[in-house]
Amino acid sequence: MITVIIPALNEEAHIAAVVNFAKEQPNVSEVIVVDDKSTDQTVPIALQCGAKVITSTKLGKGTSMKEGILYSTNEIIVFLDGDIDPYPQRTIELLTDPILRGETDFVKSSFNRNAGRVTELVAKPLLSIFFPELLRHNQPLSGMIAGKKSFFQKLDYCEDYGVDIGILIDMHLMKARIRDVEIGYIENKSKPWQELGKMSKEVAQAIISKGTSGKKPPYLVEESRAQKKILSQMEYALKGHLRKLNKLVVFDMDNTLLCGRFIDICANKFGFTDKLMEIRLSETDGISLTKQIATLLMGKSLADLISVADEIPIVNGTKEIISELKRRGYIVGIISDSYDCIANHIKNKLEMDFSLSNELEFSKSICTGEVKIPSFFFSNPNSLCKHTFCKTNALLNILNKYNIKKEDCIAIGDSLNDLCMIKEAGTGIAFCSDDELLKHHADVIISTPSFTELLNHASLPHSKSQTANPALRLASNISKRGSDFFQILSNAIHRISKG
Repeated sequence: MITVIIPALNEEAHIAAVVNFAKEQPNVSEVIVVDDKSTDQTVPIALQCGAKVITSTKLGKGTSMKEGILYSTNEIIVFLDGDIDPYPQRTIELLTDPILRGETDFVKSSFNRNAGRVTELVAKPLLSIFFPELLRHNQPLSGMIAGKKSFFQKLDYCEDYGVDIGILIDMHLMKARIRDVEIGYIENKSKPWQELGKMSKEVAQAIISKGTSGKKPPYLVEESRAQKKILSQMEYALKGHLRKLNKLVVFDMDNTLLCGRFIDICANKFGFTDKLMEIRLSETDGISLTKQIATLLMGKSLADLISVADEIPIVNGTKEIISELKRRGYIVGIISDSYDCIANHIKNKLEMDFSLSNELEFSKSICTGEVKIPSFFFSNPNSLCKHTFCKTNALLNILNKYNIKKEDCIAIGDSLNDLCMIKEAGTGIAFCSDDELLKHHADVIISTPSFTELLNHASLPHSKSQTANPALRLASNISKRGSDFFQILSNAIHRISKG
């Protein structure tokens, strides 16, 4: 019989389809979802669909895979990604039949899609140096694999993006019988473009570490020195292209993205409206106010709070507007003085790029009533206002992270808490606001609950011929420099070999 393991992090949109697909396949007697501390409904949905669910003890796909293997009861194991729907009907059959027939020990999928950006620009160039015999695998980073538990238990699992290539290399080094199978067409969406640097670094780290472990190739005189040199060259090359995408849109969450204020809806639902009003009337210090309000949530489960968030309507058409902004090359995210578990949930629902907010603390999924105000909200030498803590400081943090000028930023909010951010952004938008001071300082006032007008102030792509999707556009830019990128790696190795 076969065990299907699905590592998952915030995959509520697709997890039911993936679990149901696995359960319907012949010979599958066990479906395990290994949850990486999701903040959405991944876990309850998976349980409702009949999967066994365990929570990983450590963040990272490698740990999730290892713990899923330890928990499994069958010798033949299939790993599926949790974000693909639909899978070709014969996926599991094609992955496992060669093992069931005793012809192979490990099977890696390939599918009808061009090899990814990191595969072509990082994985294959490095494999050609360290493991040229693995170049026969068209999609070495594919996460849809099958194998024998007795082999999987012997592997040294990398974390995050390096885990899949690490498994392939380890299977090769163990002399496992490896086969590729074509599973058909899948909708495998590209990683967000801002993940390219991290993904490239971790894939490269896995290949270099496996390639230099226990030996000293003549062209690498010192392992750690080689890794640092190659990785730094690669990071430099990728960052050069990431700078081309230099526009940002920041949304407030309460009464902006959401048609309501999260804590007020909680107060009404859980019966602490009077206590909330008392705290607001008696406390003037912003930090103390934030901490006192958080105590009102003590004892509420994460599921309770997410349920409240899901009851609050999102401004109609927002997801489509965000999609269009991203098509135009904008990074899109949330800066909120609400709580990270809620801001992250809304970010995921709207397919945004980031969220910055206060960190509500939980113990075993139950709110402790404590909240941490992250350092990026606090005043620093580069602050643009005199407030002790302010959303503008968070805005500067994200601008610096993506190397974006504040003139190329649009900020949208509704209240006095958003005033500094609205004033300092290149374009500040007051959204359905009753605050006259905010509207006075805003560049644009939107009085109706719709973000359609926002598109009038968001620049279009540079030309009609340019690739619409920013991730694909970045890939196109990098691909034009593919030979230069490979030369960077070769030159780095050459210099290292000379000491």
